[in-house]
This record gives sequence, C-alpha cells and structure tokens, in this order.
Amino acid sequence: MNTGMFISLEGGDGAGKSTAITLLEKRITEQGLPVLVTREPGGVDIAEQIREVILNRANTKMDGRTEALLYAAARRQHLVEKVIPALEQGKIVLCDRFIDSSLAYQGVARGLPTDEIFAINQFAIEDRMPDLTFYLDVSPEVGLARIEANSTREKNRLDLEKVSFHNRVREGYELLIHKFPERIVRINADQPIEQVVDEMLAIVQEKIKKA
Repeated sequence: MNTGMFISLEGGDGAGKSTAITLLEKRITEQGLPVLVTREPGGVDIAEQIREVILNRANTKMDGRTEALLYAAARRQHLVEKVIPALEQGKIVLCDRFIDSSLAYQGVARGLPTDEIFAINQFAIEDRMPDLTFYLDVSPEVGLARIEANSTREKNRLDLEKVSFHNRVREGYELLIHKFPERIVRINADQPIEQVVDEMLAIVQEKIKKA
C-alpha cells in the first residue's frame, strides 16, 4: 500500500471503541502494515490541552457552540500535526472519533444546526474526511452500564449527561449512516469484542485490496 488510509471509529459512550482500536491495531500490525493510533479530542499537546477544558467535569456552564468550536480547534491541530504527516508516510491511521462525533453530539444531541457544525468542521479539516468510518453501535443503557462497571475509564463531563442525551447521540449517528453510506459501516458492538474486531479487520483488508 503506497498511500495511507484514514480510518475513524465512532460510537456512543461505552461502545468499546478504545478496546476495539487497540486490538485492531495489533491485528493490522501483525500483517506487516504501518499503523498509527490516535484519538480526539487530543492526540497532540495543544489538542490534549483543549481536551482538558472540554471534558473537565467542573465546566458544566459550557455553551454548546463553545463546545463545538473547541472540538473543531482541537481537530484542526491534531489533523495537521499528526494525522496528515502519518498518511503522507503511508500509514494506516486509526482515530478514536473524528468529525462525525461533532455532528452527533454537538449537532443532534445538543440541538445545534448540523449544517453549521459541518461548516465549522469543514473549515477545520479542509475536506480531509476519513476514508472509512466504523460506527460501533450499542444502546445507551448498555454503554453507560459498561462505563459504570469500568473503574479504570476516565469519567468526563459527557458521562454526566442523562440517558435522553445519549439516545439523541445515537439518533444522530443513524442520520449520519444514511447521509454517508459509502463511508460509514455499522458494527454491532453488543457482541464479543473479538467478533467486533474480526468484522472491522475483514472490511479493512477488503478496502486495502481495492486501493
């Protein structure tokens, strides 16, 4: 593979993205392909500092538009400093969240106009969309129960939201699947994590063959 491939993982809180991305990295690396794993918001120093502000549990007064702008700012810095250089080196970039999170969380769930959220992010990413997006789908009840049971996972400001908020997030992702069917692949995240990773790996392998 001469050129890189940009793959994002999306899903509601507790969908298992962090575990899945670690296992997927291992499986792809075993095939001798160069992989970079990163996350949003964060991934580089400046974006990690913005992450601290966004997800700080004390910042309950944060306005929805402020939140959306901060995510876009972090996304821009992360993209130019880490993602694009890795792609130019021919790496497969596995990113825990990208633009779809802003559309689902700040757009649909926060009730902000999704076209405006998309415009803000288009300015930030300059049309650098993922080549492939896996949406790990699980009910908010299951996802939040996993978070509650996981003592090692960071509990952030979004974890304080009610189930109704997380239901709207899921509705947002459903809309995105219909909007970008050629890019977003739904994966049932309510099955054993090994099966989740097997499904993702098979799709990645097929996309590499076509590249």
